[in-house]
Amino acid sequence: MPSYTDQLFEEVDFSGEDLREAELIRCTFIKCRFSHTRLEEAATTGCRFEECDFHGASLNASVHTETAFTNCRFESANLFVAKFAQCKMTGSDFAGSELNGITIVKGDWSYTNLRHAKLDKQNLRDVRFVEADLMGASLEKSDLRKCDLSRANLSQTNLSGADLRGAELEGVPWMTVNVKGARMDTAQAISLLRSLGAKVE
Repeated sequence: MPSYTDQLFEEVDFSGEDLREAELIRCTFIKCRFSHTRLEEAATTGCRFEECDFHGASLNASVHTETAFTNCRFESANLFVAKFAQCKMTGSDFAGSELNGITIVKGDWSYTNLRHAKLDKQNLRDVRFVEADLMGASLEKSDLRKCDLSRANLSQTNLSGADLRGAELEGVPWMTVNVKGARMDTAQAISLLRSLGAKVE
């Protein structure tokens, strides 16, 4: 079980390596490659990954606490039942990644690419999704209370049955969003009605 603490790695290629159950504490990785790396059940705490490539990596059941993954690539990565607690994921790309069973506890997921992601029935309270690309994503019956979805791309997004109370929804294109059965507060409902051309007095 590899263990690293307070170490800096820059442009290191970990592609294809076996780092299962690795423990990484306060380490920094800059422009490193983890393509098809085995990171099942790995744990990171207070680490920083900048512009790293996790293409095709296996992160099943990995746990990440207060770790930053900024502008990282997770295309086709397997994140099945992975957990991200209070992590900063800004600008990262999750195109084609496996997100079933993922756990997201608060944190900042602004500017991420989550197109067509399946996040049904997830507890996503207090997560920041500012300007995130959620086009075609499914968030059916998810708890989105107090989320910040300002200017997020929610075109063709499925929010049916979701709880949106207290969420920031500035710039949401309501005409293209499925909100059947969604729970909203009064201000959100008024905003929705006005976007549909209703006069609310």
